[in-house]
Amino acid sequence: MIEIIPNWHPIFVHFTVALLSTAVGFFLLAWIAGKKPIQKQCLVVAHWNLWLGTGFAVITAIAGWFAYNSVAHDALSHAAMSEHRNWALGTLALLLPLTLWAWWNHHTGKTIQVPFLVFALVLLGLLLSTAWHGGELVYRYGIGVMSLPTSESSGHTHEGTGGHVHSSEIKSPESHEQADDMENDYHTADATPDDLKSDDHEADSAPDDHNHAADGYSH
Repeated sequence: MIEIIPNWHPIFVHFTVALLSTAVGFFLLAWIAGKKPIQKQCLVVAHWNLWLGTGFAVITAIAGWFAYNSVAHDALSHAAMSEHRNWALGTLALLLPLTLWAWWNHHTGKTIQVPFLVFALVLLGLLLSTAWHGGELVYRYGIGVMSLPTSESSGHTHEGTGGHVHSSEIKSPESHEQADDMENDYHTADATPDDLKSDDHEADSAPDDHNHAADGYSH
């Protein structure tokens, strides 16, 4: 597995985003539920996701720091990496006190408060922004990607599929030459009946020409 990806950061980051997003969502549901019995269940789910998400966030930040100092990059991608790092550190700096706040509320038996909920929603915004910047590093700048596929300038499309290019249709030059030969053979096969007809006409006209020449007639 270590040979497939350059570092462990892409693995842990998915757990972090999923767990923390779920935690904030259930905190919001608990606040909407008010004092209904379902609020307690929402809080249990929210707290467990928050605590697990915080643990994964710490591991993700450590793995991300190693990735920041180890992956190959250029000057342009370095600026994007630094921006992603800053968003991640800001998110982590807000996450740790929120987790302590949630633990204190759980320990003292307090319900959801509006300031806490606003704090959690701000955290969610920072988290999503951090994840977006991380996606930009991979899909826009190619950071951490070990190899990229080589595609031709123009791809083939299928009718009825909305003009989408399929990866299986990216062919090598040899494949295109074979495809052209097959296409030429196909057209040749289509033209065979017409050629046969013309040959038949020529065959029919040949004896007539011979007979006229033999009789001394000319046209």
